[in-house]
Amino acid sequence: MPQRFAQLDRFVLERMSSTKLPGLSLAVVEDGEVTHRRGYGFRDWNAGIAATPATLYAIGSVTKSFTCIALMQLQERGLLDIDDPVDKYLDFAVKPHGKPVLLRHFMSHTSGIPALGFAEHVIRQTTHPRSSLLTVGGPEDMLGFVHDAGEWVESAPGERWFYLNEGYVLLGGVISAVSRMSYNEYVRSHILEPLGMNRSFFARADVERDPDAAVPSVFDREGNYHPSEYAWGKITSEGGLISNVDDMALYIQMYLDGGKTKSGERLVGSASLAEMARPRIATPPEYYQPLSGQPASGAASPAGPGDDVPNWYGYGLRMTPLLGQTVVGHGGSVLVATAEMAFIPEKALGVMVLTNAAGYPCSQIAQYALAAALGADPDALPFAQAERRLEALEGTYETYRGTVKVTVKRRGSFLAAETHDPYVPQTAILIPEQLDDSGGRFWTLSGVHRLPVQFRRDGDRVEMIQERYKFRRTGS
Repeated sequence: MPQRFAQLDRFVLERMSSTKLPGLSLAVVEDGEVTHRRGYGFRDWNAGIAATPATLYAIGSVTKSFTCIALMQLQERGLLDIDDPVDKYLDFAVKPHGKPVLLRHFMSHTSGIPALGFAEHVIRQTTHPRSSLLTVGGPEDMLGFVHDAGEWVESAPGERWFYLNEGYVLLGGVISAVSRMSYNEYVRSHILEPLGMNRSFFARADVERDPDAAVPSVFDREGNYHPSEYAWGKITSEGGLISNVDDMALYIQMYLDGGKTKSGERLVGSASLAEMARPRIATPPEYYQPLSGQPASGAASPAGPGDDVPNWYGYGLRMTPLLGQTVVGHGGSVLVATAEMAFIPEKALGVMVLTNAAGYPCSQIAQYALAAALGADPDALPFAQAERRLEALEGTYETYRGTVKVTVKRRGSFLAAETHDPYVPQTAILIPEQLDDSGGRFWTLSGVHRLPVQFRRDGDRVEMIQERYKFRRTGS
């Protein structure tokens, strides 16, 4: 195994262990070949069955790119135009600021309607049944659900990015209306089968017949593992596909080959793919400065490389910067499984990551894999530097002669300072402003006031200054 992938494997296993992620599968595509593929951990934790590269997982919102491929195919056939208003095909009555929502507005999440929480509610209803039940059985039910959403609009269509799962449910309805096929059947016949994605499914029965399917999983507040299940049939064109990294490698290669299948047949026009991957709207945060490392540059944008807006959305695809390159792809989460598809067209390089729980961000694993494949040092990526620097500040801290003791632990992108007091235990969340190898600046709240916290690090000697106190680290 090349050293770059050995480094990747170590990173993946370390992050899985630290975040209790049960199973993960990954594939790297380079110059038309899968150069690294493997499973990590367990597809079934309780039964102790290992994950493989062939293991099936939900890909979540990566499904949205399939929905947009379907729409571009139908446009190429003259059956629709993505500049058409949605109400040409469906009884959709919402007109944000009096303007019609076009198909491309739903495709780019720019309808002006903020997220209405449909998918979040359905997923949580599946994993943890509640007294309230949201019954939306398809696009027609969704039309009823969103009927009064006009009162919730925030902007005119095309002005602002609001991630809207509900819009993608309705796009699935448009595909069905135009093609005269169910959404699932259209995607199977016109995308999955031509690409040879023979183990990618929407139906529960198909997945349960497969011998290598991951068990979707959740963790409770105490960190205990619980097997769960998918929201079968309730999540469709916005995030319902179940696949594996081998099949998804074929899908990524289609993008890298300009819309052709492995056999050379045309699945979708290269011009349509270019439209999907064209930056159309900035996504939050519109402007940002990483905690560690240099600001990202080189993101494709209408203003050109080096623009201050690093993250963009096209049609079912996201554009982000990495090492001076533009990464195209999409993430996905259905709470009990997460995913990340990422590729760099100019480098004929891509990666797919799938997991059976929500633990460590798949997007960061994908970035790490891409950096390794590019020959860069993935540990120098801003997120990797920030994680390492936060971890270097963990430990037990004491004031003079141990009069006050505090335990500092990393919690994701923050630190938590826990005071050792049996009667008045306190936890302060320390929000980082700046991190480097000599420590960092943080802040927390004291009442309604912002309280600065300073860490100073010199090798193994670490000190923390917080309000009146000076702490010195005394143990791990």
